[in-house]
Amino acid sequence: MTGDGPAADDRLDRIFLGRVVEPGDEVSGRWVRERGVREVVRRLRDDGEPLPGVTARRWAGLLARAGQADPRRDLAVAREAGVRYVCPGDAEWPGTLDELGDARPLGLWVRGRPSLRMWALRSVALVGARACTPYGAHMAATLACGLAERGWVVVSGGAYGVDGAAHRGALGAGGATVAVLASGVDRPYPSGHTELIGRIAEQGLVVGELPPGDHPTPSRFILRNRVIAALTSGTVVVEAAYRSGSLVTARAAQRLGRHTMGVPGPATSALSAGVHELLRGEAVLVTDAAEVVELVGDMGELAPDRRGPQLPRDLLEPGARRVLAALPARRSAAPPEIAREAGTTPDDAIARLYELRALGYVERHGDGWKLTRQAMVSVRGGRPRC
Repeated sequence: MTGDGPAADDRLDRIFLGRVVEPGDEVSGRWVRERGVREVVRRLRDDGEPLPGVTARRWAGLLARAGQADPRRDLAVAREAGVRYVCPGDAEWPGTLDELGDARPLGLWVRGRPSLRMWALRSVALVGARACTPYGAHMAATLACGLAERGWVVVSGGAYGVDGAAHRGALGAGGATVAVLASGVDRPYPSGHTELIGRIAEQGLVVGELPPGDHPTPSRFILRNRVIAALTSGTVVVEAAYRSGSLVTARAAQRLGRHTMGVPGPATSALSAGVHELLRGEAVLVTDAAEVVELVGDMGELAPDRRGPQLPRDLLEPGARRVLAALPARRSAAPPEIAREAGTTPDDAIARLYELRALGYVERHGDGWKLTRQAMVSVRGGRPRC
């Protein structure tokens, strides 16, 4: 817990409410905004008059949950597990989460030493398919490694597939990574990633809305994604089918005005179909960490120009290249013919031909000139074959 920030009662009220309402519930978020946490908790704890926006059945369900909530116990369990609770008003609270409006988390349980707010200032989300291909895992790990080496924090969901590859890529580079879970941060999910999430907690941060010991559900995974989008400067989707939770993260990022990026895959791959659909819209195609940083980083952090390999003929003067390209591929030609094809005078063509002979591109055959084997390879490299 932090020394400054919300009063202890407000913190306990938020923890209480986190046991009663589901993450991202905008109805309860509106209650908190309009009436304050204290009044909402009083109504629920004292079996008070129902608040607007829910049915009698729903209100009864909330009261049943409220009867089981014990925020002091949750705090004690969290302290035992080395977990702190961060909420609005704390110095560590990331202000970007406030942009979620009534869907803003009541607070976050945080496991790990670094400051969540400071890390969120320079962070990128890497998300994608759980059942990813080897290509997807490779791209996620490579992107995460490159981002970590450039001083960026990699944020993902701790799941199998792309998420796990992203976390491992950042850890392998000795960089910073944050796992945002859809369960209690003291209960790693999936269980097969217990060791990985433990490493993240030691080297980075494990974050979640749900109180200690709570379990994930399908809807909680979806709602968790809005936190990933809001925490970060941009979201990269590595692999995603048409129905993928990672696309929910990307769309949340777009609604928040964040950069949205996608890594292209084979046109025939169903696991890239969702990414390609994003790229047909507002998302930007990226292939490496430099291109990601060019979007989310400071002005002037530009990706290098992409060029193909430089061939020896690229070093020739333009006039010499035109003469070289004017020579027939399989026979010799006289200077007037070469000059006509190159768009120059015969005297200039002859001067260029002697220059090219000195470089090993052409050879003289009587009154004509012919390409050497070296030139054949060079010229073919620059001409389309179909």
